[in-house]
Amino acid sequence: MANRYDVVVIGGGHNGLTTAAYLARAGKGVLVVEKNELLGGAAMTVEQYPGFRFSAMSYVVSLLRPEIIRELELPKHGLEILPLDGTITPLDDDSLWRVNDHARTVRELRRWSLSDAEAYEEYGQLMAEMARFIKPILSIVPPDPGKVSPFDWLPIVGLAKDFRDLPQKLQTTFIQLMTMSAADFLDQWFETEPLKATMSASGIIGTFQGPRSPGTAYVLLHHYMGEIDGAFRAWGIPRGGTGGISYAIASAALAAGAEIRTEASVARIDVKGDRATGVTLVSGEQIEARTVMSSVDSNLTFLKLLEPGTLDPEFEREVRRYKFRGSSGKVNLALDGLPELACRPGRGEWLRGAISFSPSIEYMERAYDDAKYGRYSRRPYIDCIIPTLVDPSMAPPGKHVMSCFVQYAPYKLADGAEWTPELRDGFAETVIDTLEERFPNIRKMILHRYVLSPKDIEELTGLTEGNIFQGELSLEQLFFNRPVPGWARYRTPVKDLWMCGSATHPGGGIMGAPGRIAALEYLKTRRRTRVA
Repeated sequence: MANRYDVVVIGGGHNGLTTAAYLARAGKGVLVVEKNELLGGAAMTVEQYPGFRFSAMSYVVSLLRPEIIRELELPKHGLEILPLDGTITPLDDDSLWRVNDHARTVRELRRWSLSDAEAYEEYGQLMAEMARFIKPILSIVPPDPGKVSPFDWLPIVGLAKDFRDLPQKLQTTFIQLMTMSAADFLDQWFETEPLKATMSASGIIGTFQGPRSPGTAYVLLHHYMGEIDGAFRAWGIPRGGTGGISYAIASAALAAGAEIRTEASVARIDVKGDRATGVTLVSGEQIEARTVMSSVDSNLTFLKLLEPGTLDPEFEREVRRYKFRGSSGKVNLALDGLPELACRPGRGEWLRGAISFSPSIEYMERAYDDAKYGRYSRRPYIDCIIPTLVDPSMAPPGKHVMSCFVQYAPYKLADGAEWTPELRDGFAETVIDTLEERFPNIRKMILHRYVLSPKDIEELTGLTEGNIFQGELSLEQLFFNRPVPGWARYRTPVKDLWMCGSATHPGGGIMGAPGRIAALEYLKTRRRTRVA
């Protein structure tokens, strides 16, 4: 039947599901097609071994927009975010433990540096003010710099006025955040190495850059814009893993009338003349729709799913210039018990937060040095959590799971090498060796491991080069330029083909903002069309 659906959404990740939920709530006939058996994309929970559930890739949440939680009534659909309290950086014979209780953190910092303890409060207030200033940009549609449309530029004019009204110190800080490296920015504030290194880690997550690379200070700010229940920079663990977020959004979409099909891989986007008319599945089934919304990345959408010759060659060249450069791997461990830190024995509350292997800026930069030359890091940066301490349902009674986000694991290896199972095993052993330096009893506790190289992430989810943000969050790939200069408004050169994933503004993380903004912009356009 022609035009059976108003919209078909490609990809059942959290952004695609968010788009579907908003469109269905507006009365549109929506179908989501997802290639995997499970929904979620990078925000997926898998039970790889009986009783043990892993957040396979993305593992914590902070950036999920409060308006999406509120408007889609996600708690009614099962969403529960459990607080993650603090970060501990284990060292040879000591540790640095920062918690959500500000006074306790300041007391901890005084052990290391009185000046850092004093600066920490001012730094936190400054970054919170910066986050409040820039936060509105997460909800706007970027204007096209090549077109003069006063209405489209109004949000930017408002932001410029707000910038003008900022105190000079905040203006200077904003410019620094846009241009400096995370390490250089933090050097202005602190002297304690494990503090600077652990804080700088937020500037390199999901990027092929080191803490001393210019532009990483912005990524630091990007992650600072997260909030849980109104608390800036707070992080949480979704009950049931990150798949719990995806399935709560899916439940909201289904309740609004959307349809969702899994194990429905798209072979191509169908185009007649200059318009998208639907999709053809790998099975050969054709699904017709008035509009196609793609939540997969720009490489997959434009270069793999459209027939060659559909796009202007210059547009294709811009798509090919877009950088993915996957740099992260994931090691998920099923444990027979709870490991203990050598520097802080016992089963205390310090294990209920993040455990960051980031003793110094030099350590982090050397980890990046390996990646620059096409090797996984011999001494990697690892961000660990033990989610079963907060959500025991993730493992059988008395057992635990450990989630290890690892940098660096470059997608492109030296001398044209490929990620083989043997190389993946070597990567996992390097990670476990590093863990064992701080958790001496961990190796004998490992029952199972589920390891993902960037190549595995690409094959599992379709994320090009395994980049969890659908493209680097580097300054030249943000706002007007995401994913292609002149095409940041969720539309594409193919009429009725839209983008709604993390490859679009405002970028990656479990945020949902690209999916929401794309849906609202689409609905606004349709209202204008009806009026015309």
